[in-house]
Amino acid sequence: MSSTSESRYTYEQYKETADWLLERTQHMPKVAIICGSGLGGLADLLENSVAFPYKDIPHFPQSTVPGHAGNLVFGELQGKACVCMQGRFHYYEGYSIAMVTYPVRVSTLLGVETLIVTNAAGGLNPKFNVGDIMLIRDHINMPGLAGINPLRGHNDDRFGVRFPCMSDAYDADLGRLAREVAEEQGCSSFLQQGVYCNVGGPAFETVAESKILLSLGADAVGMSTVPEVIVARHCGLRVFGLSLITNRVASEYGSQDRANHEEVLEITQRRTQDLQKLIINLLARI
Repeated sequence: MSSTSESRYTYEQYKETADWLLERTQHMPKVAIICGSGLGGLADLLENSVAFPYKDIPHFPQSTVPGHAGNLVFGELQGKACVCMQGRFHYYEGYSIAMVTYPVRVSTLLGVETLIVTNAAGGLNPKFNVGDIMLIRDHINMPGLAGINPLRGHNDDRFGVRFPCMSDAYDADLGRLAREVAEEQGCSSFLQQGVYCNVGGPAFETVAESKILLSLGADAVGMSTVPEVIVARHCGLRVFGLSLITNRVASEYGSQDRANHEEVLEITQRRTQDLQKLIINLLARI
């Protein structure tokens, strides 16, 4: 299958991948975690783990972005059976939106009930600081507004309904629980809540685009996450999302704020332990 193809996958292909994985691991994951740029270290904390390189998994795409290791790792965190993606796929890499979201439907067939998504994002909200962790309350899907939606095309009722509701995409109970956990572990001072905006990338936003996104109600912007969330909700999974604010998005001409991927990875490395601890403690309470 060409990486630039808009081809759809069949239910049989999803099942073939899931069966291949289940034949090679004793873990029956209930939680799937998608690690964003530089956040793949969470998978290293899994106990009794077994890892599968994406290149070995039938029908799986391969991640090409620095900071994305490209492994699917099964194991346990806080006694919970988990599967962790060390690196996700992006539309800007040349993959179809169906390929970007392929692992989510596979996770559903593995028995996953909850999806945790993490990403590195640029801060639009002027009250946000670099290094803040944002609980994703809602999202704006800019490519989706132009028709680039992972649910476009034939709907397979075995996964979900034709017109799924997205007004409750991010689980409110998990959000409340995460705020309690953050307060207990001393993260409240840099914990935010807001709206994540997904854009196509790979170029960072212009000043004019940043102003538009801010006026639309976006608090942070990135190039991932939303397609996976849409498919997860279509499949009936609970979703919890976190954005690590790794840079300020330039919203004024003459601003010295200049986004670059190296800065994203550097800030991510600094705050990784706090984010990982938040997810681990949240898992203990789910």
